[in-house]
Amino acid sequence: MRGPAALSLAVAVALVSPSAEAYRPFDGTDGDTADVGEFELELGPSHYYRFGSQSYLIAPATVLNFGIFRDTELVIDFQDFVALDGPSSRTVTNGKPLALLDTDVFLKHTIRRGILQGETGLSIAAEGGPLTPEINGTGRFGASLDVIFSYRWGWGTLHFNEWEQYTRESTWDEFSGVIIEGPAGWTVRPVSEIFYERDASVNTYSGLLGAIWTLDDSLQLDVGLRAARIGDTSAEEVRLGLTWAIAMWEKAPDATASHAMRRRFY
Repeated sequence: MRGPAALSLAVAVALVSPSAEAYRPFDGTDGDTADVGEFELELGPSHYYRFGSQSYLIAPATVLNFGIFRDTELVIDFQDFVALDGPSSRTVTNGKPLALLDTDVFLKHTIRRGILQGETGLSIAAEGGPLTPEINGTGRFGASLDVIFSYRWGWGTLHFNEWEQYTRESTWDEFSGVIIEGPAGWTVRPVSEIFYERDASVNTYSGLLGAIWTLDDSLQLDVGLRAARIGDTSAEEVRLGLTWAIAMWEKAPDATASHAMRRRFY
């Protein structure tokens, strides 16, 4: 099936998949949470995304993290999609050139304090909550739960994500992914991510290569190049962004470094 209607439907399926869960520049996340009283902004001011023959700007891709209790943070996500010239006549979804998609409000909790928290063994966290209605997207609720396992060695860190969603379209979405990052002590570290996702009858295979540049304890810059196969359609994405952390009120007594520095990257 071809034409604007079919393209809009395909884009809607692709863009509703898990993304920007809070770990730039990845789709998955890590087994850590923000310190109590810390605010962390994860911002992609302008991403380029191409799905088939249609191009989009994601401007911005935003994740807001608030450390509200020990080992617990509030996470708010949203992405603003802008359709560029293409066969769909600058349509993102529902005939609109602009759409605020991937909106959600989650709680993330560290279930097991481990190596990412300065202790020993696996760091395990869970993040879940409602998928909220989108603007010019799907105006219904869904639900999400991600369980994350993280471990760090001298040569690097791995984060495994097993993620289930009941989507706004009343289908089940299954996501399995791994994030690989270089040595934690490097100022600029290479990173990568691979994942498989199945939403209804659509299979997605995705790979990302990138790098993180730590400027100081509170500021990181990132770049990621992502290629994916979504059903029978190819997708490419360029991700550029930053992560900035600031203490809004007193830190937890055991905090020895900022959340951004401790888990970053990642």
